[in-house]
Order: sequence, then structure tokens, then C-alpha cells
Amino acid sequence: MKRLVTFALMAAVAAAPSAALAWGSTGHRIIGETAVRALPAEVPAFLRTPQAARDIGEFSREPDRSKSAGKVHDRDRDAGHFLDIDDAGKVLGGPTLAALPPTRADFETALRAVGQDSWKAGYLPYSIVDRWQQLAIDFAYWRVLNAAEANPAWAAHRDFFVADKRRREAQILEDAGALSHFVGDGSQPLHLTVHYNGWGDFPNPGGYPTAHLHGPFESDLVQATVRPEAVAAQVAPLSICQCTIEAQTAAYLADTAKLVEPFYQLAKAGGLDPGDPRGPALATRQIAVGASELRDMMVEAWRASATQTVGWKPVAVADVVAGRIDPYPALYGID
Repeated sequence: MKRLVTFALMAAVAAAPSAALAWGSTGHRIIGETAVRALPAEVPAFLRTPQAARDIGEFSREPDRSKSAGKVHDRDRDAGHFLDIDDAGKVLGGPTLAALPPTRADFETALRAVGQDSWKAGYLPYSIVDRWQQLAIDFAYWRVLNAAEANPAWAAHRDFFVADKRRREAQILEDAGALSHFVGDGSQPLHLTVHYNGWGDFPNPGGYPTAHLHGPFESDLVQATVRPEAVAAQVAPLSICQCTIEAQTAAYLADTAKLVEPFYQLAKAGGLDPGDPRGPALATRQIAVGASELRDMMVEAWRASATQTVGWKPVAVADVVAGRIDPYPALYGID
């Protein structure tokens, strides 16, 4: 269903002028809060509270708020927010989204083969997959701790289980917020193109705008015109991808990348002018796409956690939930 939302958006872009999509604090906050409010009952109750929605909304801004921490921090992380896809559909002449290497190290090797690197090209897909995998293992630990806390046979260590579950819940809120941020970046066409802030110094037969378009929409347009209730109204029904998280991420980003040229067609036609309703409508739709994708990925991470192992030496989540293995040694750490 979420693919239908994106295709509907493409039709709207083709039919009318305008808008640039780059989310600032307001957009990222709305994505996080809206996704959490759309979670189904199968997800743990602590995540389905108004406070959890607010917390994840705030944590979703953290990857931007931490910028300017220092040269090492910023230089390594800044490129995690985007992917520069060129007009041939390749990442700066290297791999395509449909054929991304399995790890960032492999991605770096592929880019260096064409004289590029992931700090120039960006590595947004790997940011999303990394945060999803972290959330899935967080959920696995939560499942184990929740089961252990409730098992009277393991009451001797119940205080540890209770305290560690509380710590894990706090960690889940932060890690869900980080996933929210990068999934949100992935719903913005200008985060998936070499034309990320005006068409730039590239062949421009369409006569597309070269003025800097990214910044004003990151804050001004969304903050002034996009409303959470309007986003919530456009969230798609839950849609679980029967695929790997890598394949799902690539498909999600590919859908967004298809909107780059239609966006510039809108910009050329004047749809970015103040007061034009088409810019806010487009931003609202894409923020809803981001919220829908985040909700789906959170549910998928929860489901995936049931088949994982945790701790050292590793114990299977299923064995702990079934009461077959006391997880305390693996969780507390036997080194």
C-alpha cells in the first residue's frame, strides 16, 4: 500500500508545480511521532504510549542535533544522511541501488574502483539497515528480559532482569529514534540525488532551477505548513515486506529517487512560490511516506527479534521464552 502512496505522489508531482523535500526538526519529529502512534497492538505496550511517541519524535532529531561535535564525529557521520545518485541511476558512477554491495566496506571498495568514496557519495542505505538491525537486537533482549522477569524459576535474579529491561526500554526509544531519522531522510528526494541543492553543474536540458532549494524546505516550508494530523491521515496501512531489510531499504529509496526530476519540474513551474498549496501538499505526502515506512520497519524488527540470539554465550530468544534456558549467565556476562 505504501508504494501506492508514492506512485500517487508522482502523479501529483507531474500534474502540478512544486516543492523541495528536506526535513528539519519539525519533519523528523512528525515522522517519529506519527509512526509510533500507528504501531499495532503486537508491539510491546511501552512503545505504544503518548510519551514513547514524544520521546522517539525527539530522538529522531538527534543525528542532526549532534552535528558540530567535532571534525572526526562530523566527517564520519555526515555522509550517512544521503546517497548521491547520478542521472545514469548509479551512485557517482559506481553501483546502483538495486545492486548495492552487502556491507559498507564492500560499498567503499566499489566506489574507489571508480575514483569515488562513500564520504562523497553518501551511505544512507547502510545507515538505515544498521539502525534496523540494532533495533531488532534490542527487541530480542527485551523479549528475553520480559520472559525472565516473569518466570518464577529464575526469581533469584529477578531484580537484575527488571532493571535491565528498564535500561533496554530506554535504549529502544533512542535506537528507534535513530532509525526514524534515517528512514525520514530516505523519504526526501533531495537526499537521493547529485542534484541535492539546485540542479548544479550538470547538463540541464530541462532548464531546471539552479538556486539552492534544500535549506528553505528543511525548516521553513514544513514548519510553517505541514500539520501532524494531515500527515497521520495519509499514513498507509501496515505493509510487511517479505524480503530482507537490505532489499526493502533499496526499494524504498528507489521509489523516492524517482521523484527527483518531477520535483524539479515542479520547481521550474513555480510551485515553490509562497502561498502555493502544492508544496505543502507534497511535503505532507512524503513525510507520511516516511512515517509509514518507519512504522513498517519497526514492526518487522519486532517480528525478526523472535528468532534471534542474545548475550554471551548466546541463548536463543525462543528457548528463554519457552522457559528452557535461564538467560542470566548470558545476560549478566560470563566473559
